Amino acid sequence: MYQYIKPILFKLDPEVAHHFTVKQLDFLRRIPFLSNIARHQWSFDNPKVRVRKMGLDFRNPVGLAAGFDKNGAYIDCMDLLGFGFIEVGTITPKAQSGNEKPRLFRLPEDEALINRMGFNNDGVDVLVKNLSQVRKKDLVIGGNIGKNKVTPNEQAVDDYLICFRKLFDHVDYFVVNVSSPNTPGLRSLQEKEPLSELLGVLQSENQKNESPKPVLLKIAPDLNLDQLDDILSVVEQHELNGIIATNTTLDRSALKTSQEEVFQIGAGGLSGAPLKKRSDEIIQYIRKNTSDDFTIIGVGGIMCADDALRKLDLGADLVQVYTGLIYSGPTLVRKINMALSEVD
Repeated sequence: MYQYIKPILFKLDPEVAHHFTVKQLDFLRRIPFLSNIARHQWSFDNPKVRVRKMGLDFRNPVGLAAGFDKNGAYIDCMDLLGFGFIEVGTITPKAQSGNEKPRLFRLPEDEALINRMGFNNDGVDVLVKNLSQVRKKDLVIGGNIGKNKVTPNEQAVDDYLICFRKLFDHVDYFVVNVSSPNTPGLRSLQEKEPLSELLGVLQSENQKNESPKPVLLKIAPDLNLDQLDDILSVVEQHELNGIIATNTTLDRSALKTSQEEVFQIGAGGLSGAPLKKRSDEIIQYIRKNTSDDFTIIGVGGIMCADDALRKLDLGADLVQVYTGLIYSGPTLVRKINMALSEVD
């Protein structure tokens, strides 16, 4: 059915289409008869696809990537699609409107998106309120945290701490986002010294709790191997549980979309099919240089079941989708899990 709806949605502004779609899903899940039909069509439950990582039990290894539901307002309706986990955020201490519109663009020829959203969200207090009302208690929920645009990098740790403390009782794991290309200067926090300071403070806060939460780092795909090695050493030093590989890329090479059109779109992070190869390379490198119990969540360019299975074969323990949903439709999660259940 999505093949018939997709052309209509693609005539809308991408951000308008996003909000329209999730509101329709939210309406659907409020009608028991329709929500049961949708769940039957979209979800897939099989013991073979269940995963235990970081002390958490995942119904399956396919998650919704951060950015889709920044404020945790649509967890119950997105659960209809059969995700094993949902990551909310990126959230900041204070609400912020993000960058000026338009800020989300489709590249259909490449099955890709360019976004420069800029951490638009309603602030951590709204997210906490929304999470307290989530019905699905067996769904693993991650909290992706960042800093406000107006906060200088020298004070960034304070923003991350605020989000960490307020979300602690409401999420199952945390993701430290220092890799978005759409907040000026944020990616400099991936450098060894500021990253070590930030992760050290967060882990110190984490260990004050009786049951510390798993903490992961989300990294950019545009790192060279020396930078990646530095990050891995810092992550090991501060005993993080894992890495999410990867965020969106600034690379525009090898796109089918005309350079003129890409130039007119301007700045932003590229996601979707063009990111697949680089994401796979980084996953493979991280797995070769970390222990078996270190968790890797693979994201970037998963447009079909084979893409997800390849990331798992290369060393990812879990995967996340976002852009693939837009191009492949709501059955993507089910197709990945069905394919995974057939693997010997």
